[in-house]
Amino acid sequence: MAPAKSAAVKKSKFVLDCSAPAADGIFDVAAFEKYLHDRIKVDNRTNNLGDSVTITRADAKIIVHANIAFSKRYLKYLTKKFLKKNNIRDWLRVIASDKQTFQLRYFNINNDEEEEEE
Repeated sequence: MAPAKSAAVKKSKFVLDCSAPAADGIFDVAAFEKYLHDRIKVDNRTNNLGDSVTITRADAKIIVHANIAFSKRYLKYLTKKFLKKNNIRDWLRVIASDKQTFQLRYFNINNDEEEEEE
């Protein structure tokens, strides 16, 4: 008799919180969502999301649901690549706020300017 394969599918949900830069108007969440749709690879092919990966947008948050093995690090890589492409990588950074969430935050530049003035 053949061994039975387990039907354990790795389901994961990741949230990219872009609320701070989107509120200031320097970050376009819709363009970022489209960028993820175009760039995420499934089985080494782009535009192959199918039912395995879904990307939704809620206000200034992007939610990625994956029914396959999916790396949170890959989302961080794509986010940083998008920031660099739009020339806003110098002001924003990607921080993991918890196990399933990334946040886009500003670098703390104000402290450096105050020290230089003194």
